Amino acid sequence: MTDGDEQPPGRTTDGDEHRPAADAADAADAADAVDAVDAVDKASAADAVAANVSANASADDTRAETARAADAGADSAEVDAAVATIAPAPDAASLPHPVAVPAPYPVPMAHVGEPTRVVRKRRRWPLWTALGLALGLVAGAVPGVLLRGPAPDAAGRSAAKGDPGTAAQRRLGERMLALLDRQATALVGADRAGFLAIAEPAARPALSRRYAALRALRVTVWRPAADGVPEAADGQPGQWRQTITVGYCFVAPGCAPSTVELDARWRLVGEEPRLTALEPSGTDPAGVRPWQANDLAVTVGKRVVVATTTAQRSKLPGLLAQAEAAARVADRYAVGDARPDRYLVYYAGKTEWRRWYGGGRPKWTAGYAVGVGGGRHDVVLNAQTVTPDGVDDLLRHELTHAASLPDRGYADRADWWLVEGLAEYAGADGQPVHRYEGLTEVRDLLRGGWSGRLEAVAPEADASDSRVGGAYGVGYLAVRHLVDRYGEQRMLDFYRAVVHERRSPAQAADEVLGDPWSMLHDECVAYVRAVVG
Repeated sequence: MTDGDEQPPGRTTDGDEHRPAADAADAADAADAVDAVDAVDKASAADAVAANVSANASADDTRAETARAADAGADSAEVDAAVATIAPAPDAASLPHPVAVPAPYPVPMAHVGEPTRVVRKRRRWPLWTALGLALGLVAGAVPGVLLRGPAPDAAGRSAAKGDPGTAAQRRLGERMLALLDRQATALVGADRAGFLAIAEPAARPALSRRYAALRALRVTVWRPAADGVPEAADGQPGQWRQTITVGYCFVAPGCAPSTVELDARWRLVGEEPRLTALEPSGTDPAGVRPWQANDLAVTVGKRVVVATTTAQRSKLPGLLAQAEAAARVADRYAVGDARPDRYLVYYAGKTEWRRWYGGGRPKWTAGYAVGVGGGRHDVVLNAQTVTPDGVDDLLRHELTHAASLPDRGYADRADWWLVEGLAEYAGADGQPVHRYEGLTEVRDLLRGGWSGRLEAVAPEADASDSRVGGAYGVGYLAVRHLVDRYGEQRMLDFYRAVVHERRSPAQAADEVLGDPWSMLHDECVAYVRAVVG
């Protein structure tokens, strides 16, 4: 959504690769555009904004160097703290909860000590998830950040729904839930035999893979709850079906659980239910989770868990280092008192990209974030389209969505510029404005195709690369102007008022920033025009 998503999907560049890195001529064009600001007449409000651009660019260089020095020190201190587990975690019954173990190999550093980060030309990767989020909520469809079902009770169980059923059905449902509770205890307690004990022999291979994936992800909470009573399977005597909702946590035992819907299938042996399958539910709006579909290789760091298929496991050390660096940036933009307890990043191969979280995303998506409940958003990267030089800003962008978005997404497409602008601001990572990779596309957008209103800048799903890049650039520059004028904290307070508390920009500007939105809107647009010339 979000870039969050979904059920609907996300996308990336024109083909299956990102466009090449910006060349020297592009950088010169951007710099020239900033220098040209000084020639503008200082009489109008737009010109007053423009006069500060060159000075801000100089200050940016100083801030960027300071931030890079701090990050380099943090990288060397934190990489040693990262822990990694490839494939299933140990099955030791003596380990009641997953534990960290030292990484078996050195984790490579990501862009430590670079004098200047070389950026690519504007990529299209965030469009779908952002649009999916905004449009889904506005239209009442499944949003990018999922709308969850009934709130859990004190035990973490969701309220039962549907037909209360007969007394016999309710008693059967209670027996089934008691077995699922036993299975949950075994899962968290690293008891593989206990996890499989409630199932028929034919169901155990699939359940063994599920157990291994969840243990590799360091599952610490697994709380099943019945969504109504079990129902007899049509035409299958003795067979029963039951929809359950599971609250789960990875790594952090005290988290607010995410939720997943599962279809449990049972066979009665006398009076005793035996589990025959535990499958993804077709009604879960988030679609199939990676741990439901694949064997996983997992690495766990201080702030991030990164998982992929066993075929891609060699990518994990580098991805973890880059994700940990991105998490330090994203943490600064957490809205509210609590930052995410852990960020969860999945690296999807070709087949997995088509299936995880519903699949079906256009091929130009490189990554997205999807809400899974509990105030948490999982991030998915497309291994086919993400290039080594594009991972860092993509991770900063998506993890910032995970840190800053409300659990239920945002409701107004008119706020797209603010949601994506914040993520782009984080993705830029303190780079000077004149080095932002999308300035050429912003300039093209200003020459035609945009009304000049921030609430109308969101691109359509079939927009061209240039139109998409320009829209993201406008969002970035507008947020950047608010930061320059009010500071990051007041900008985040404005963001919270608009995106979380759903106040209008006019109300939020008046209450949080103390200035009329009509004036600030025009200042933001003037700043955009001044930067690109």
